[in-house]
Amino acid sequence: MYINMYIEKNMQSFSIADARSQLPKIIHAVETGDVTQLTRRGKPVAVLLSLKEYEILIAQSQGGLIQAFNSFLALKQSNDEEISNQEADSWRDKTTGRKLPWE
Repeated sequence: MYINMYIEKNMQSFSIADARSQLPKIIHAVETGDVTQLTRRGKPVAVLLSLKEYEILIAQSQGGLIQAFNSFLALKQSNDEEISNQEADSWRDKTTGRKLPWE
């Protein structure tokens, strides 16, 4: 989920027609960590991402929460980004949860 938010925030978008003429440029950008969305008639139909990011997403889908978080950390570290305390705190659900019968 957090990887998806990261990807959406840093995503470029090209129509398929534009992508045909700019494919070498797009592939180079994807290799350096950018994510590109391809559209047809203005609607998203595909996403291009680096092999490294793809492997992280695949590994994430095969494990539990701990593995997903470790994959997220690996992606952040591969992009030389640090996770601030404020960012990590923003992930925490601050609601009190449901009432239990004895409360």
